Amino acid sequence: MAAPATLEDRINEYGNPSHMLQNAQMGAYQFPIPAQYSNWMEEVRAWREGAVLLNQSYHMTDVYIRGRDVVPFLSHVGVNSFATFGRNKAKQLVSVNPDGFVIGDGIIFGLEDDEALYVGKPALAHWLAYQATLGRFDVTTELDIRSLENPDQPRKLYRYEVQGPRALDILNEANEGGPLVTKFFNMGEITIAGCTARTLSHGMGGAQGLELWGPYEEGQRVYDRLIEVGARHGMLRAGARAYSCAAMESGWIPSPLPAIYTGEAMRPYREWLPADGFEATCSVGGSFQPDNVREFYLTPWDLDYGRVVKFDHDFIGKEALQRMADGPHRVKVTLVWDRDDVLKIFAGLMDPFPGPKLMEMPAGHYAAHPYDQVLLDGEQIGISTYPVYSANERAWISLAVVRADLAAQGTRLSILWGEKDGGTAKPQVERHVQMEVAAEVHPWPIHAAARAEYRRQK
Repeated sequence: MAAPATLEDRINEYGNPSHMLQNAQMGAYQFPIPAQYSNWMEEVRAWREGAVLLNQSYHMTDVYIRGRDVVPFLSHVGVNSFATFGRNKAKQLVSVNPDGFVIGDGIIFGLEDDEALYVGKPALAHWLAYQATLGRFDVTTELDIRSLENPDQPRKLYRYEVQGPRALDILNEANEGGPLVTKFFNMGEITIAGCTARTLSHGMGGAQGLELWGPYEEGQRVYDRLIEVGARHGMLRAGARAYSCAAMESGWIPSPLPAIYTGEAMRPYREWLPADGFEATCSVGGSFQPDNVREFYLTPWDLDYGRVVKFDHDFIGKEALQRMADGPHRVKVTLVWDRDDVLKIFAGLMDPFPGPKLMEMPAGHYAAHPYDQVLLDGEQIGISTYPVYSANERAWISLAVVRADLAAQGTRLSILWGEKDGGTAKPQVERHVQMEVAAEVHPWPIHAAARAEYRRQK
């Protein structure tokens, strides 16, 4: 029998895409930078208390979209409106399949009026590249693949973030150009060490900061200057362990399983994707283990993207989302895990084997797409994703999607931690027993200052 050539072949060979993903050999999503530069706990605290430099040059997939139809193309693939999009505009791009379930999201940058750059996880990057091949729009695409899949090829761009209460002090001191653009989610320029970079203003922990990028060959000069100036302000560098906590503190579910594994409308795409690509080899982990892969799919409202869905343009999945629009919808929340129950997990490391599923520090997830059951009185009422230890909150937290009537702050729920029957065939899963962990509902972002200030930045 011939080896599978496409994702569709791999699904047919395995027989059940849900079981295929649950037993995939890939572990958690990787950040190919040092695990820590000082210690991950102080690095996490730095984006709330001081300043931190994050190197984002390696772990994301970039797609350049060029041509006269860039804006119509983005409007076709995005649930959000691109009516005012163009040069120096940036926004979150959210794409769904024809049934209205999320394929992925990421940031789209308007480099020129006829050129845009998507930056994010591979799933949406590949969907954009595929849609461009269909010939409906006058666009071309160029992929700059994440370093994990292409380690010998330098990236086209370096990408850094400076974040925290002291971030703008550092950036203004390092800047050799004009005034910085710091209005929320607006683009500008900065000149550092004689190198001009483009910027995007956003923040973590309630404070302003900038993401900046430029030609990769200039990256070391810019990096060295940021380190030099940052040292005078106590700036730390964030390694991979600290970076793994950032999304949960900021309230972003970074990698919903792409809704591509079922449906005749998606078959041509599955036949376009390779059998050894991200979508074919990524793993799902956790106590939510349905037989039907469609149960993993999420809607824009699950991820709090209902607010950006605009029905003022035609796009893939529009009719399906119109049918969904009036609800009911689940709500995204932060869950704060019960201290005593978390201690039981760690105490289990010293009890006879097998004990509870290990929670690695500071990120407890062990698959590319973590899905744990959220329970109320034994009934599943939602899913929990990406458990991490927040050194800022001094607690284990996760982002969850729960029934709307249970989303009020202070609601007591529980999380089923660990996989059934001792665990799946993923090599990252040691034999273990499941246990319930109590949890309390909180808003997102978890930090009050971030909720109050993140979108007020001017």
